[in-house]
Amino acid sequence: MPKLRSSKPSATSLLSVPVEMIERRILLIRGQKVMLDFDLAELYQVSTKVFNQAVKRNLGRFPKDFMFQITKMEFENLRSQFVTSSWGGRRYLPYAFTEHGVAMLSSVLNSERAVQMNILIIRAFVKLREVLAAHKDLARKMEELEHQQKEHGRQLAAVYSIVKKLIDKPTKTQNPIGFRTE
Repeated sequence: MPKLRSSKPSATSLLSVPVEMIERRILLIRGQKVMLDFDLAELYQVSTKVFNQAVKRNLGRFPKDFMFQITKMEFENLRSQFVTSSWGGRRYLPYAFTEHGVAMLSSVLNSERAVQMNILIIRAFVKLREVLAAHKDLARKMEELEHQQKEHGRQLAAVYSIVKKLIDKPTKTQNPIGFRTE
């Protein structure tokens, strides 16, 4: 007897969303790593309007360090970074969600997809944080190497000048050794 397939998506099919796709949607606004409402709505496979309505019904769960509305200038700056805008016309400026705000979304959006997407998004934020920490560590090590190279360079230059003096012919004409006949 053939198995009946469930209409509900499985957790493994939800995990097929590439992490790179999520990472590309993490932006830096006001010095914070955030995701915009329309990107999150697309990942959760709901309309931006439905997404924002669910958030507005639960505004108490989203303090300013979890979610904020971007300014018109920030929105224009973001639009100018992309050659073509797929954002269309909006009446309201987008909301930006920090990592904590994304984590809070799992308590607001009660679908299996929302839970699985939250897990993927939080992992993307964590991975980004690890990459940034590794870059900082690498930058520090490069700085140390540069300093050591400068110090070694000075030492090598000193040794080189001493060896050069020893190898070069004397510049003065010295008196010849031996007897002179006049």
